[in-house]
Amino acid sequence: MITSPYNIIAMSSIPLPDSVQRVAARLAALGHDRPVIMLPASGKTSAEAAAGLGCDVAQIAKSIVFRRLADEAAVMVIASGATRVDEDKVAALVGPIGKANARFVKEKTGYAIGGVCPIGHATGVLVMLDRHLLQLPLLWAAAGHPHAVFSLTPAQLQGLTGAASADLCSDG
Repeated sequence: MITSPYNIIAMSSIPLPDSVQRVAARLAALGHDRPVIMLPASGKTSAEAAAGLGCDVAQIAKSIVFRRLADEAAVMVIASGATRVDEDKVAALVGPIGKANARFVKEKTGYAIGGVCPIGHATGVLVMLDRHLLQLPLLWAAAGHPHAVFSLTPAQLQGLTGAASADLCSDG
């Protein structure tokens, strides 16, 4: 059991959904030193996850998936839960993008919306990291399910994803 000030459940306390088991195995294979944990309430939104963890919403590393129009590729932007992804800034780097529906997100990443993990995707996903995340000491990312999260540093997130960082969010 994890000792924590947060109202969370350690990975070994309850059976994990298959998608969370895949994330936990992938993290272990990559040498990540922190466990996947389950929130008792949904962390589907950044605000819900932050409330469940007792952290600032800025520390939630949300994964937003877009559809690149030229080739139907998935483009994932990992950004702070306190920011808004600027689609024009993303498109300037990867070409025109559109919204990704739930089916597209699940097909390309292997995860349902609300639990999209930044690693372990079902297909090749272009992953980009908003530079504002690099300024935070600790982040929490979805672990394949709306109730599952794991913590990591910005450097670990960049290393696990291989993502380049850029200014991808609105200023306000």
